Amino acid sequence: MSKVAVVYWSGTGNTEAMANAVADGIKEKGGEAVMMGPSDFTADAVAEYDGIAFGCPAMGAEQLEEAEYQPMWDDVKGALSGKKIALFGSYGWGDGEWMRLWEDEARDAGATLAVDSVMANNEPDDDAVEACKALGAALA
Repeated sequence: MSKVAVVYWSGTGNTEAMANAVADGIKEKGGEAVMMGPSDFTADAVAEYDGIAFGCPAMGAEQLEEAEYQPMWDDVKGALSGKKIALFGSYGWGDGEWMRLWEDEARDAGATLAVDSVMANNEPDDDAVEACKALGAALA
């Protein structure tokens, strides 16, 4: 059984709903989903997981949340080389630039993006929920 971390931050509950769907997909595939916030995840923990789903909404000028998530991401990305990961998050404006930049950073760190990233415009609709489940299943 694979062990997958679901590391997310949510301000309005939209990204949290996506994280729950990711966890459902992991469990449906027979994996173990370990849900946590960014303050609970460090570079040292990366090796403990077979895969990692990172979730964060677009904030400000299409960027990761700056107080908790960005510092965690900056800490862990150096440990992601060869690691199977996936990215997800919600947004309320813009065109998804924050996700494209995040994907580029992940690839530059040597991470393997296991599946296409999932974005939801505000609250995730049924299609986004199903895509999140598929994202979780791909990591499991």
